[in-house]
Amino acid sequence: MSAEETKKTVLIAGAANLTLAVTKLFAGAVAGSSAMLAEGAHSVADTLNQGFLLASLSRSKKPADRRHPFGYGNERYFWSLLAAFGTLVAGAGYSIFEGVLKILGKEGGGGPVWLAFAVLGAAAVLEGSSWLRALYQARKETRENGRDLVDHVRRSPDITFKATLFEDSAAMVGLVIAATGLGMRELTGSDVWDGAASIAIGLLLVVVAFAVGSQSKELLIGQSADSEQQREIRALITGTPGVTGIEELLTMHFGPDEILVAAKISFADELSADDAEDLATDIDRRLCEQMPNVGHVFLDPTQRDDGPTQARRRRREARKPVG
Repeated sequence: MSAEETKKTVLIAGAANLTLAVTKLFAGAVAGSSAMLAEGAHSVADTLNQGFLLASLSRSKKPADRRHPFGYGNERYFWSLLAAFGTLVAGAGYSIFEGVLKILGKEGGGGPVWLAFAVLGAAAVLEGSSWLRALYQARKETRENGRDLVDHVRRSPDITFKATLFEDSAAMVGLVIAATGLGMRELTGSDVWDGAASIAIGLLLVVVAFAVGSQSKELLIGQSADSEQQREIRALITGTPGVTGIEELLTMHFGPDEILVAAKISFADELSADDAEDLATDIDRRLCEQMPNVGHVFLDPTQRDDGPTQARRRRREARKPVG
């Protein structure tokens, strides 16, 4: 997946959210609507998050150095975790608090709502364009990998793109909730609807924050490649003449565009040490050529023709004290 495509998606979302944050808060203050103020807080949180995500894209491009030999790709997951925390605190916390105050009658009465509805309409256009941009990127990537949309989003390691898609989807749902709460307030004359809509927007942001945060955490602590990629790696290695099996295969993501592969491989006994070294070099080269996101390959060759279970048993026997 393209980092440039992800950057365009984040920039479009950030520009839309920055514009809407100011207008929603102003309209919410004029209309005296908690739901509208919650939507303003939602856009403020999203704008802050887009800044975190842009920082993650910039930091992850830093080249590897002596202290970070595998590069800085995992920084995307750290900054996405901060973005999730920002959504939880700045967006969800304020929205729920504002809604509770409104229901308890601690907030002022409502004002004219025409401006709030006008802003919601403009927000639907701006946030809709941002959401369509994220959806366009998702569909473009599904055409490349042959997966359906839901499966691609679930399995994609590009947490920056997923955070933007989740936030934009939540923004569209939030607009519907805010419009419903504001409309019901005008129809019934009860501020409870407005407060309830604000709380619902806050709970929606809690769900988004936990979804992004949990996936960022899994990738940050070293998530393996998905099962399909592992099968592809196994097939490539075991399909090499002279390889009799794989005793152990370990994979780990270093950012969305780079995977580390470490494997203990069994070679046929008739291969010489030089032949085994040449074979390992060939496997390394073909893995990197056929799977562009494989960035590091470490192979541990053995010359045992027995299976993994017998190999482990032999190692245990060798470690037993004599006598």
